[in-house]
Amino acid sequence: MTTTTPPSYNISNVSCLDLAKSSDPISTGIGFFDHMIDQLNSHAQVGVSVVVSLSSDDDKGDKNRFAEPMDNQCALASQVGSAMGTEISKIIEKVSVGSTSRFCCPLDEGLVECILTKSENGGSLTTFTLPPYGIYPSKTGRTKIGQMSTAIVQPFFQNLAVSSGLTISLHKVRGDNGHHVVESAFKAFSRALRNMIDGTDTSNDWSASMENTWGKSSQSYKDGIQLQRGGIIQRQTKETSIDVMLQLDGTNGSDKFVIDTGLNTLNTFVTSLAKEADVSLNAVCKGDLWVDDHHTSEDVAIALGQVLNKALGTKAGLNRMWCAVGGSGDAQVEVTMDLSNRPCLTSNLSLSNNEQGEEYVGDMSIEMFAHALESLVMNGQMTVHIVENNAGKNLMETVVATAIAFGRALRLCAAVDPRRAGKTASSKGTLSV
Repeated sequence: MTTTTPPSYNISNVSCLDLAKSSDPISTGIGFFDHMIDQLNSHAQVGVSVVVSLSSDDDKGDKNRFAEPMDNQCALASQVGSAMGTEISKIIEKVSVGSTSRFCCPLDEGLVECILTKSENGGSLTTFTLPPYGIYPSKTGRTKIGQMSTAIVQPFFQNLAVSSGLTISLHKVRGDNGHHVVESAFKAFSRALRNMIDGTDTSNDWSASMENTWGKSSQSYKDGIQLQRGGIIQRQTKETSIDVMLQLDGTNGSDKFVIDTGLNTLNTFVTSLAKEADVSLNAVCKGDLWVDDHHTSEDVAIALGQVLNKALGTKAGLNRMWCAVGGSGDAQVEVTMDLSNRPCLTSNLSLSNNEQGEEYVGDMSIEMFAHALESLVMNGQMTVHIVENNAGKNLMETVVATAIAFGRALRLCAAVDPRRAGKTASSKGTLSV
């Protein structure tokens, strides 16, 4: 069998500009690859450009001019990764050696964790567990998306890591959709890179850099106060009467919560969430608890999701994504959130298979706690992945840990990012369609 040596591509017009737009295009000759690289523009806020050619006669208008032969795509991606990594090394030059940044990116059928570390001994791709790309087909996943071979993802990041001086770990937490696994990886890398440049991280340590970027002395906080985002929902049926008032910005004082749903467990969950989200919230419900807890649990969660979605508005100019860990007793839970307008909840909380075999958590049935979570996420128009890192001694610990993580993630997702100047953090340019 004769093997053909891949050509050496010309890589030009390469730029990675921090908090700036490039005047040059992204044109690798593989359309879906262009789309993935463009995630750095939207999510790392780094102006990226790169042009791949073989000769001056290349048809730059053909977005998939180098898609065939597919066997050559890995060589192309390797060269692009090396060139981009060199440019990225320039924008992380001031980042201290040993600095680490972690981000998880939630899509409705994919969750990928990216960990970046600025290495003293040279960059490398230390972990790569993305394949198989989805479950269609079940044994192999997707081999190409659009005209892009999924085999190019690993050499792209491998070569980017070496030339940037970053150690990169890409771990698929979950994901049945190959397209979303790849997209989640590029977005997670982009967000982790942005945090590394900013000196912020998704850990629970509220550092000086976190305070400067997102805290109450930051421009983000001041811009939020100017917006005065809030909402009121009054919801009445034959089963429940609910009044909810939410204020996202400029809340102060210990008396900013009035939570009375009629269910102590639900009160605890909502109060813990609101406290960690740093919002002012009144939520009062009179429900038919003499029937059971179903109507109260569901309707309160629906109202909370609706008022949150109302307060967030178009979500333009917001940070949009974050992940956070919450703990209570032995329970440790991570919530990864995207204010996406594409509602989806994926969770592995050990509710139905709890070791105690409990049917209730406090005065709330476990199945209604699970349903309330889903109702909150669906009506809040958000994508949420919940990962239980450690189960609690009892289910109340799990409930509180989930609320804490949810609130912490929400606080940073809802934060105004003044650098976006009111524009949506999306390669589509909008979340409304």
